[in-house]
Amino acid sequence: MIALVHRPAPPLDAFVESVWYYHQPNYSPGHFFERLLPQGSVELVFDLRREPMRIYDRERLDRFETIAGAAIVGAHSEPFVLDIEEQTDVLGVHFKPGGAFPFFGLPLDELQNRHVPLDVLWGSAACEVRERVLAASDPREKVRLVERALLVRFRRGGANPRGGHPAVEFALSRLGERPVASVVDSVGLSARRFAELFRREVGLTPKVYSRVRRFQRVVARLRRAHGDEVDWADLAVTEGYFDQSHLHHDFREFAGMTPAAYCKAKTAHSNHVPIA
Repeated sequence: MIALVHRPAPPLDAFVESVWYYHQPNYSPGHFFERLLPQGSVELVFDLRREPMRIYDRERLDRFETIAGAAIVGAHSEPFVLDIEEQTDVLGVHFKPGGAFPFFGLPLDELQNRHVPLDVLWGSAACEVRERVLAASDPREKVRLVERALLVRFRRGGANPRGGHPAVEFALSRLGERPVASVVDSVGLSARRFAELFRREVGLTPKVYSRVRRFQRVVARLRRAHGDEVDWADLAVTEGYFDQSHLHHDFREFAGMTPAAYCKAKTAHSNHVPIA
């Protein structure tokens, strides 16, 4: 098994959380599918196998779409399902919230809850990058090749080295911890203009993004706890929900399952939940 997580150097570190590579032939974890939970960020994924990757309907596992080679995973506000046996040779880029915008040349809300083939946005360069990665024998060189490709896209696009619009940057550091209205009042823009900028650069509305980040804080706390030890009422109040019912409603919307069911099914990877 090979598992690498690389933190890129400046200027990419302002936009990219990590470039990662995972290789485990003949992986058989005992389940066929995993539900991936929304995180409010964008992912770039290179499938290094010969077969196309399959993205399943979360309600009907007999339905799926196929994408060959590489895909952009837009910011999600709902879970999606992957075939775990396909995740044996994969390289990816995990963007920081709002960090993917300079690299793809379109408003990111057009990618919300979608998987889009990379060549739709990068043209022939998508295939060229993947072929170079496939030809590299050293796992660290595979990661470096993708990092270099991102740097080329960044410089070619003339991106602001400090990131996106200052109002969006400010909001990303506050949303999930402060009410949306309070953040909007602090940025000096109309609510409509701010929401437009935020959707464009992040891929979700400010309200949905804030809810997803709050949901992720709950996931992190449940990951560390045993289900029978959770004080659900206290957790709800601590994380800013109206009550326990509100917490459960939001969790079901974003995870497709109850918090208690998540506690029983959780693994070492908090946002990957096995489907029996």
